[in-house]
Amino acid sequence: MIVLDEQLLGRNLEREIAKWYRGKVVFITDLRPNSIIKDEALSELLRRQIQPTFVTINEKDFWHKVVVDKRHCVICFAWPDSRVRKIPPSLRSLFNRSEFKTKAKRMGNVIRVADEKIIYYTFYDRQFKALT
Repeated sequence: MIVLDEQLLGRNLEREIAKWYRGKVVFITDLRPNSIIKDEALSELLRRQIQPTFVTINEKDFWHKVVVDKRHCVICFAWPDSRVRKIPPSLRSLFNRSEFKTKAKRMGNVIRVADEKIIYYTFYDRQFKALT
């Protein structure tokens, strides 16, 4: 399951991702409808799902701040709002990398995607790892 941050609502990214991703694609607001979801509640909501991957462009609120959990993955795109249309192909490319090719390999990772660099840390190893 891919869970998109509420900032990505209304841009049809879920449809673009669903063209190639076999699992469910939902928004964080779908996990707890009719309520305000604070950033602190994110990990708890994700833990209630089966191997979700949360995707956001709100890097400043999540990168190196979110609770790392071995049952979910968080991907922070370090891009301005004007580049959100690039998320679906970039996410697909990320999922094709050997490090993140399966849900099992993604779980427990917090990943930051920037223009030319991917940095991540894991539940098991909090040291930053860089990929180009």
